[in-house]
Amino acid sequence: SMQRFSWTVRVWDQDGKPSARSCAAFFETGLLRRSDWKGRWIGSSLAGGPRTSVPSPHIRKSFRLSSKPESARLYVAVLGAYQAFVNGVRAGDAELAPGWTDFRRRVRYQTFDVTAMTKRGENVVGILLGDGWYCGRVGWLDRQMYGDRPKALAQLAIRFKDGRRTTVVTDASWKCRFGPLLSADIIRGEAYDARLDLGAWSSPGHDDSKWGPVEAFEFPKGLELEAQDGPDIRRSLEMRTIADPVEVKGSKGRAWIFDLGQNMTGRVRIKVRGKRGETVRIRHAEALAGDGSLYTANLRSASAEDLYTLRGGGFETWEPAFTFHGFRYVELSGVSRKPDPDAVTGVVLGTAMPFTGEFECSDPQVNKLHSNIAWSWRGNSLDVPTDCPQRDERLGWTGDALNFVQTACYLSGSVPFFRKWLADMRDAQGPRGEIPAVVPNVDVGVGRDGGPAWADAAVVVPWTAYLHSGDLRLIDENYRMMTRYMRWVASVSPGCIRGDSGNKAAWQGFGDWLAQDGSGKTGGGTPKDLIGTAFYARCAGIMADSAAALGKTADAERYSGLREEVKKAFCGRFVAPDGSVAGGTQTAAVLALAFGLMPEGLRSAVAAWLVRDIEGRGMHLSTGFVGTPLLPFVLSDAGRDDVAYALLLQKTAPSWLYPVEHGATTIWERWDGWTGEKGFQDPGMNSFNHYSFGAVGAWLYSHVAGIRPDPAEPGYKRVVFRPRPGGGLTHAGAAIETPFGRASAEWRIGNGVFRLEVEVPLNSAGRVFMPGRPEPVEVGSGKHVFEGHAA
Repeated sequence: SMQRFSWTVRVWDQDGKPSARSCAAFFETGLLRRSDWKGRWIGSSLAGGPRTSVPSPHIRKSFRLSSKPESARLYVAVLGAYQAFVNGVRAGDAELAPGWTDFRRRVRYQTFDVTAMTKRGENVVGILLGDGWYCGRVGWLDRQMYGDRPKALAQLAIRFKDGRRTTVVTDASWKCRFGPLLSADIIRGEAYDARLDLGAWSSPGHDDSKWGPVEAFEFPKGLELEAQDGPDIRRSLEMRTIADPVEVKGSKGRAWIFDLGQNMTGRVRIKVRGKRGETVRIRHAEALAGDGSLYTANLRSASAEDLYTLRGGGFETWEPAFTFHGFRYVELSGVSRKPDPDAVTGVVLGTAMPFTGEFECSDPQVNKLHSNIAWSWRGNSLDVPTDCPQRDERLGWTGDALNFVQTACYLSGSVPFFRKWLADMRDAQGPRGEIPAVVPNVDVGVGRDGGPAWADAAVVVPWTAYLHSGDLRLIDENYRMMTRYMRWVASVSPGCIRGDSGNKAAWQGFGDWLAQDGSGKTGGGTPKDLIGTAFYARCAGIMADSAAALGKTADAERYSGLREEVKKAFCGRFVAPDGSVAGGTQTAAVLALAFGLMPEGLRSAVAAWLVRDIEGRGMHLSTGFVGTPLLPFVLSDAGRDDVAYALLLQKTAPSWLYPVEHGATTIWERWDGWTGEKGFQDPGMNSFNHYSFGAVGAWLYSHVAGIRPDPAEPGYKRVVFRPRPGGGLTHAGAAIETPFGRASAEWRIGNGVFRLEVEVPLNSAGRVFMPGRPEPVEVGSGKHVFEGHAA
């Protein structure tokens, strides 16, 4: 524990010529054993209840040092959320740390190099505690899911130049006081009274004689401490208003609405002035109602409201610490004077992963669609892949992540993010191997079984992330979870049929969620046992590939055999001799084709039926969460890029571009979230920032631009370039950041010539398929240009 390791690097080029040695880099080990933690968990003596909260406690410890330390490391583990300070300077820049894990099993700790903040003489460590996901509201549930109040365990390890060491730990000698942060809840918002400000409470010289004692707690049974090894939540962007505020009639007098121009996830920083004791009410919404007021019906029980009480005496600036909202519009009320145009700044929060994916084509609306997809992913990646950031939900739905993981890997460096979430999934796995509908596990009323196309994320997500990264740990770390899950699916799938309505051992699942297939059902009209059996076959195939990647030959053969058994059962139950698929829905046909479940002689028949159904609906899709991510791929594989492009470019509902046509800046949860004929959909479930239908982004990168990984050499060791031009586009291009560097493809059509330029990263190879040419061209690293006749 607490050891430093240094290294230097040199490389040799293709001619055997070595480089100079790099400067030395280093890493340090953390606290590797629980016995290394010498302090106790501490917090305030007050706790709220299931529906009532208490102010956020400030805790501090003053101590003296005889000389300036040579090294100082602060280790902090918190059940809740926190900000840590040393001598008045904040340690780190993470928000809502330590994020969200199942706090009954695992909490991550953070390490800070605070050497520059320490000094000879008096020093102070201060920690501001918030409820976070630990004891605040989660989803639509009451408070205190994991515990009754936030608690901190901290350790400051100090080393002096002469070799002496000292350690400051959390214990009963620390002091506690409540201050201006009256309440802080992720779902309900934050309330702050600046009149109660504690001043320089975390700095030396502060008078803490009126502070009370902390309460010490026993180490929770079964809780593991784990060093944070993935990205944390941080500020990523700031958004300015795009117009002057508009005055509206508020519920308590004058109010002003600000438009940030972008549906975002985060909070606002306000700059206001007014009389001492005036309370500024800050409300958030994704959309405006017809009368120009905030549309908040879709927030359900989430108040999306922050309150700030002024101290008075000039401009005051404030930003919440322990909450976030999903919004584009902000309403300020409660002040006697009109706020200035710069009174509101949007602060975008998200997991600190690089957004490196680039896509651009000749259709501006498709470019806007890509932007909307990226913004929805940015806003739903706060430590877990959530469904939405605005209403009383914000849960890690497994089905949404299964749909979107491929697109996420194109858009951003998301593999470490998913690696963390897969650890949460291992924590959430049930005793029989079940995977719940949401991770971290929250009771959403369906038990531990998340059902087909949701729970299958346990197999699909590790494999997809592995394909895009080449990081075999994603398979290795999760292989036991994956095999346990598959054993459980087999145990509840007699005759290889998963989700039979007569089988009470397993849940049928959510179905093709929010399909527009005319069934009138939220889960669509596709038979749920068809969905379950199709995904059973898909997961068996992925397990065979995963086992092969790990060198587990026997497992690979066994899972390959299982896939064939499930395929046979699928055909016997759901496929008619003429090629028609049970249910008669687009999604039923899509699953049969996408997962290779149709007999070879019938594939063309079901593909033709699918095209006819789309044409019969006026070139509209009718798929929901299950079918939509696969639909364009199936059409392209069937040689019908023309139909895939027609769906992509369709501008009437249901379609991807209908929201774009009507000003959307993120992806909607529902195809009909708002229509000109009916207005807003059912407010009980109508998010305007929901990334699932944005899974078409993977097709934009892999087919429109034509960049994809080679499954035979994962992680873009070989980059496959196979653009599929169409839809009247005259050019398209994309770039991604692979483990080897930048890969890009750009094509243009002009004067009857199709021109393709590709870029292959160093130490990678490329395989280029030109349109209309069956044989690929093998290329090495660097840029390459190809030309041919435009179709």
